[in-house]
Amino acid sequence: MKFDGRIAVFGGRFISEEIYKDTIEIGKRMAKKNWLVFCGGGEGVMEAIAKGVSLGGGTCIGILKDKDFKTGNEYLSIPISTGLDITRNALISYNCDLGVAISGAYGTLSEIAFTLAQEKQLIAYNSWDIPKSIQVKTIDSLIEEVDKCLKH
Repeated sequence: MKFDGRIAVFGGRFISEEIYKDTIEIGKRMAKKNWLVFCGGGEGVMEAIAKGVSLGGGTCIGILKDKDFKTGNEYLSIPISTGLDITRNALISYNCDLGVAISGAYGTLSEIAFTLAQEKQLIAYNSWDIPKSIQVKTIDSLIEEVDKCLKH
């Protein structure tokens, strides 16, 4: 199957209901754009993005920190176990054209750092404000920025 982009989505486990709902919508829109989505496969943003991608008919790969692929959330298209704990964060960013950070704490910050260290674009939605990242305030602007970055 050919995809029109490979997007890594980073974010926290503990998020507000509003961020969860927004992330589901982002996932649906990413699926409609035919983007292959990668995430950490757990709870919070990871579950919401996988749920949105699934509802949109897309594909979401979860790069799990555990050795057992069954620990991934129920919405993943493909769970990949690593047994690498948080060091798996590097694998998520290595497999993308660009990264999207939604909310998040220090694990998300590490994923942002891996992405920027590879000179890939990072788009942040209610997340860390880091130099060289593109800050967006709406779902529409997030999707527009991803689209622009993929075309360059």
